[in-house]
Amino acid sequence: MLKRKLGRESSHRTALFRSLVTALFANEKIETTEIKAKEARILAEKMITLAKRGDLHSRRLAAEVITEPEVLQKLFDSVAGRYSERKGGYTRILKVGTRRGDAAPMVILELV
Repeated sequence: MLKRKLGRESSHRTALFRSLVTALFANEKIETTEIKAKEARILAEKMITLAKRGDLHSRRLAAEVITEPEVLQKLFDSVAGRYSERKGGYTRILKVGTRRGDAAPMVILELV
């Protein structure tokens, strides 16, 4: 499903991206490293596509990724409605510089 391993075991990587996507839909904007944002973007756009379908099967598939029921409800009720006419490209990555500790490139991943 995802391309990059990021030096983590598969269970840690899955948990990382589940929490990033859940935080993205809860706050509509997150700041993270560029590599993590590019991978989380793939998963987030798939969740929005599922939410646009809106059926029970799509909700259950999205619930496997999104960890909080309130965020899942928000995704299907308000976020999916915003993108009903849009074919894709639901997220935007804005570069904000480097992290002070290790000079990792930092970005803001946000919903368009």
